[in-house]
Amino acid sequence: MKDNINSENLPQHIAVIMDGNGRWAKKKGARRVFGHKNAVKAVRDVTEASAELGIKYLTLYAFSTENWSRPKAEVEALMKLLVSTIRKEVKTLVKNNVKLQSIGNRDDLPKGCQRELAEAIELTKDHTGLTLTLALSYSGRWDIVNAVKDIAHDVKNGKVDPHDINTNLFSKYLSTDKMPDPELMIRTSGEMRVSNFLLWQLAYSEIYISPILWPDFRREHLYEAIIDYQKRERRFGKTSEQVNLLND
Repeated sequence: MKDNINSENLPQHIAVIMDGNGRWAKKKGARRVFGHKNAVKAVRDVTEASAELGIKYLTLYAFSTENWSRPKAEVEALMKLLVSTIRKEVKTLVKNNVKLQSIGNRDDLPKGCQRELAEAIELTKDHTGLTLTLALSYSGRWDIVNAVKDIAHDVKNGKVDPHDINTNLFSKYLSTDKMPDPELMIRTSGEMRVSNFLLWQLAYSEIYISPILWPDFRREHLYEAIIDYQKRERRFGKTSEQVNLLND
């Protein structure tokens, strides 16, 4: 499968909605947290595969702002799992030259999570390989609203002329301003929605829906998504004829 990937046509940035942990656990007759624990294997495999392929950015939707409304016991278990996972995996990130960062309202996270995350980000900040971004307490609407607030603040203080506001300037105020928009967005478990994830950034992303529940997702499934992406014609509002003319 890997041999069928065109290394000269890789997406720079892949975003993933990791869906299906609860259903996976239910099929096993276990609690939802069992699915979350087993999802760590998928994160590790997809991260390693992305780094090996030469993908520059991988963004994982780990915990949305809406997820705070889940049962308290599940949220607490998820936060503990996040802390332990970061602690266990940071050596592997360092070994593989992976840079870790996060987007979302980090202040909402428990202090222990904030501390472990900050330490891992600091340890890997100078790495030059894959940039792994965890979207934690994140939502696309939150990101857009924050950008609007910051622009309004800068307009009020004379730092921004309202006439200069355009899509490029707006993008610089988003939490992803240091990254290119995702060319490929993968969602697992067969669900067909974006679930408030990177709403601005996904405007022209190719979307790939996998029927695989996230705990069972492995590098072979990632390869399938990339191969499917490479078969598509990305027109960005243009006609096929215009795209072909530009590529000639």
